[in-house]
Amino acid sequence: MDMNQCAENWKDYEVLDTGNKEKLERWNSIILRRPDPVCVWPIDPKNPDWKKADAIYHRSKSGGGHWETVKNIKEFWTIGYKDLQFKISPTGFKHTGLFPEQAANWDFMMDTIQKSCRDDLRILNLFAYTGGATMACAKAGASEVVHVDASKGMVQWAKENMHLSHLEDHKIRFIVDDVVKFVKREQRRNRTYHGIILDPPSYGRGPKQELWKLEDQIYDLLAECQKLLADDALFLIINCYTTGFTLSALHEILKRTIQKEKGGHIECGENLLPVSHNQGILPCGIFGRWTSD
Repeated sequence: MDMNQCAENWKDYEVLDTGNKEKLERWNSIILRRPDPVCVWPIDPKNPDWKKADAIYHRSKSGGGHWETVKNIKEFWTIGYKDLQFKISPTGFKHTGLFPEQAANWDFMMDTIQKSCRDDLRILNLFAYTGGATMACAKAGASEVVHVDASKGMVQWAKENMHLSHLEDHKIRFIVDDVVKFVKREQRRNRTYHGIILDPPSYGRGPKQELWKLEDQIYDLLAECQKLLADDALFLIINCYTTGFTLSALHEILKRTIQKEKGGHIECGENLLPVSHNQGILPCGIFGRWTSD
């Protein structure tokens, strides 16, 4: 069964408007304007919000780009989601350190962990970035969360988010490693998990600088992750931002890798954010979810 999910519970974050391949967002009190290739429709010229941006990200023709600060903004600030706090900072390559559409997945994970009434849940977060899902699972009561990302800088940022969310007394293991290598090592150690989250990039570089393309790796990656799911596992979630990779393909891969071995249910859909102007929506990639019941 396919379903879309919209991250509608934000107070500190808001998509104000979209158009001309750009989005205008409020991050707490700071307004950022940055590229988003999905927004192919024109900007509403009557909306005055576009003139309120504190910083604008400009792409360069040679790749990458830079932030133009219209008003003086801090190097970093925080935003809250429910009981969680996250550090936000406009970085190179247009990012801010958080993907707000993922809040719908955080809600699902937190709800699942809390409703399980279990105190033995081990959660694995792969390509874990700055740890939104890590903090959500720890806050919900997971007994251990293992956070794996190949970027030392991102893992350090995640540790800052742990402190901001007052989760120092929770068992969170931060690991800087290549995800595929780590998964294979965990298999050899006979380690298993009750929940696995994957947020792989569309493409990147492996440990030996080999090109990593999601569509070439996703089947094998999920087949290997399946071996790390405990017999009484609750969920596996994968997000995909690769243009042209379809819901049907993701559903089929989950069916052939996870469901084939574990039974259970599969849901796939789009990650969405509400847009304040004209009650629009902003599509933000797709998700696939396996659950045991």
